[in-house]
Amino acid sequence: MSERVEADVVVVGSGAAGLTAALNLAAAGRQVLVLSKADISAGSTSWAQGGIAAVLDEGDTFESHIEDTMVAGAGLNDRRTVEYVVENAAPAIERLAALGVPFNPGETVSERWHLTREGGHSARRIVHVDDATGWAVQKALEKAALASPNIRFLPGQVAIDIITERHAVDQGFANRRAMGLYALDRESGRVRRLLARAVVLATGGASRVYRFSTNPDGSTGDGIAMAWRAGCRVSNMEFNQFHPTCLYHSQVKNFLITEAVRGEGGILRLPDGTAFMANHDDRLELAPRDVVARAIDAEMKRLGLPHVLLDMTHLGAAFIEQHFPTIVKRLRELGVDPVTQPIPVVPAAHYSCGGVLVDLQGRTDLSGLYAVGEVTQSGLHGANRLASNSLLECLVFGASVADTILGSFEATLPPADVRPWDESRVTSSDEEVVVTHNWDELRRFMWDYVGIVRTDRRLERAGHRVALLRQEIADYYGNFRVTPDLLELRNLVEVADLIVRSAQARKESRGLHYTTDYPGLSDPPRDTILYPGLAG
Repeated sequence: MSERVEADVVVVGSGAAGLTAALNLAAAGRQVLVLSKADISAGSTSWAQGGIAAVLDEGDTFESHIEDTMVAGAGLNDRRTVEYVVENAAPAIERLAALGVPFNPGETVSERWHLTREGGHSARRIVHVDDATGWAVQKALEKAALASPNIRFLPGQVAIDIITERHAVDQGFANRRAMGLYALDRESGRVRRLLARAVVLATGGASRVYRFSTNPDGSTGDGIAMAWRAGCRVSNMEFNQFHPTCLYHSQVKNFLITEAVRGEGGILRLPDGTAFMANHDDRLELAPRDVVARAIDAEMKRLGLPHVLLDMTHLGAAFIEQHFPTIVKRLRELGVDPVTQPIPVVPAAHYSCGGVLVDLQGRTDLSGLYAVGEVTQSGLHGANRLASNSLLECLVFGASVADTILGSFEATLPPADVRPWDESRVTSSDEEVVVTHNWDELRRFMWDYVGIVRTDRRLERAGHRVALLRQEIADYYGNFRVTPDLLELRNLVEVADLIVRSAQARKESRGLHYTTDYPGLSDPPRDTILYPGLAG
């Protein structure tokens, strides 16, 4: 493949957000290049078990879904964004159904699809495909994208940085804009220039900055770090959602047990069988995820437990096997039968509610650069994401971003001549252990100091360690050829710095950010916004 590749639009990420944008752009005749770090199915979308929230039942209302989202977000949501997403949810579901997503059918004549309920929702409004909704959505979107003559996939590409006018051969540009990106090809080890009129970041979140995470290995905050280095603001990075119920297992570290298990009656218990959620919240197991995660964390710390138990044995074998076939199959492979045994669970980093600041059209601060999905702070989630609103955000904003790009496409300049990637002053590293060691150290202190419960002292310690690692990684990056692990580590330490700085700036406990030094709420609620200088 040529060292320089051009398309109308480059989409970085092949999950629900990226493929929705790509399909809508391609349908309008635009040539779209879709990048993925590994296989095109390897992102977080495939891992989503629960479902997609939408007002589909006659007894439900937009206002109810909006209010549930605002309550979960602890008042920090942008109401305009919430209204926009909720009101566009049903059409997004219809588009997926038209692509062949086999949502579970309703159990009555009047119910088109089976709707389940999850924590924080006041009604049954979650459409799903058993307990593997994300996989079904991913496969349907992939099938449609692979069939499109206007979409070209480039798997195995690790994005490095956004190309702007600073990288152009001719520096005479009046306005800053994105013109593509540099990307490392895993197979060849070469860095390519991928040029386009617009770039869409759909790279997912940054939960792999923590020691325990439910996310795939690629969730290393690449899009957030690249946008920050390109001069875009980021917002609310302190709000990291910890999924309350990740399987506790010696061999498998990132298998989550869906919210729907609690929604359908699963009970959290101590090892002696005692149910404990009544001691923490009147909503019991249906409390929002941050409340449940803190409750589990508190019980584990109080009793010195390695895990708690999630019990659904009382629901009966037929119900469990019908509603959660994927979970049952996987757990039995690992020696746990959820029909007869409670499931050992621990909280784990799950979702990044903060990210690149975008508007309702998915525009960032850099002209020509758009972002959609978990990489963003759109105003939908506020201080805590409501269950099953994440895939919905990808679908609604994916379409919005495409419409915005198409509406301004003819007025957008084609990319200029851009300098090739320069490796003339670097060598191949003979000390990859440095990368591995720093990766492990970063994840460990982020878990210990910037986890579910925080303090000023812990954050200060984390800040010192981040600063040391940033300098060491910057020196390493400047002297050696890039590798996939080095690029991910570079992004992770950037994201860790943003998380720590954001957490230090918030002098209250709101939503997912809980600190014992400031247990109360500040008024009025305010977003944390970080303003970058231009780097790299």
